[in-house]
Amino acid sequence: MTVKTVAMLTAGGLAPCLSSAVGGLIEKYTAVAPDVRIIGYTNGYAGLLQGQYLEVDAEVRATAGRLHRFGGSPLGNSRVKLTNVDDLVARGLVPAGANPLQVAADQLVKDGVDVLHTIGGDDTNTTAADLAAYLKEHDYDLQVVGLPKTIDNDIVPIAQSLGAWTAAAQSALYARNIVAEHSSNPRMLIVHEIMGRNCGWLTAATAMKYREWLDGQEFVPGIGNDRRRWDIHAVFVPEQHIDIEAESARLRAVMDEIGCVNIFLSEGAGVADIVAELEASGQEVPRDPFGHVKLDKVNPGQYFAQTFAEKLGAQKSMVQKSGYFSRSAAANETDLALIKQCTDHAVDAALAGESGVVGQDEERGNELRTIEFERIAGHKAFDADVDWFTAILDDIGQTH
Repeated sequence: MTVKTVAMLTAGGLAPCLSSAVGGLIEKYTAVAPDVRIIGYTNGYAGLLQGQYLEVDAEVRATAGRLHRFGGSPLGNSRVKLTNVDDLVARGLVPAGANPLQVAADQLVKDGVDVLHTIGGDDTNTTAADLAAYLKEHDYDLQVVGLPKTIDNDIVPIAQSLGAWTAAAQSALYARNIVAEHSSNPRMLIVHEIMGRNCGWLTAATAMKYREWLDGQEFVPGIGNDRRRWDIHAVFVPEQHIDIEAESARLRAVMDEIGCVNIFLSEGAGVADIVAELEASGQEVPRDPFGHVKLDKVNPGQYFAQTFAEKLGAQKSMVQKSGYFSRSAAANETDLALIKQCTDHAVDAALAGESGVVGQDEERGNELRTIEFERIAGHKAFDADVDWFTAILDDIGQTH
């Protein structure tokens, strides 16, 4: 198939790779296939359904490299699942009785699109898989080539998703100021809530990056500038059960000794227990169009802050969330290198007639390849037994 028109879209939550990935695709196509027309659907799948897009003209091609310096997405995002018909009808994105997959497919044909690049996380790429399957089943001559974006690093079977390393570094930077609040009040409890609905990788990686910074500092303990007060005292991830009573006893001893406790908490840690408790009491737990529990409504950070504050005898507690700070950053050098590898491969794959999600395939020796859509899934668990994480827990005295 001759590729004449390529479309891009970014979808789901932000990550420190979207802007750079858009720029990288434009740069690569301009270098190897300058005659290919490029458009970008605005606001993710919502823009596709409504036929709203931006044209990549000569000026954009000439300046696309500037996008590597920015966070966010120049195209805009939305959370849209093409198989959730009722939600799409309610939002006015498709008329009642329509099949959103057909609406999307017909729009791509109308716009003359030969290749669609989706840049997003597991929901974006499983939606892309649904669309690709529909296109194939109904003989639409279109390819879909996705790029893996998620700060949770939880896409199966991709070893490292775009933007995750930057998010961890930015969350650690955020923590350097927040943890200073330990000195704002006697018996202070700080809960640093970090994004990660089902996967604790980002929380664990943030703790690792923060303690790397801590290792490089010199302290003056004689006047209260004590490393122990700046350290992390607990790291809670969804993959490990939180023994409230045992941890309360351990952390109470820390509070009694140094006058503060600092907790790094994945937003999904303990959520199943919280949801079960709410539903048992007859409360309805709100969920998003993908069926995920709305964590801002459940508020696990506040739940655990209140629970531990009482048991630790804290005079004051504070919950600080680094998610929006970390996910909206520009990609760092580590991610920029990975983004370039993936965008270059994505363009090569598209021109070669391949469909799938480009990433390091864990099940094939971390080879960078176009991974088959049917193998893509979300909610990959973090390996909480990995050596570098268990070393952190051992060092802070947390049972695992």
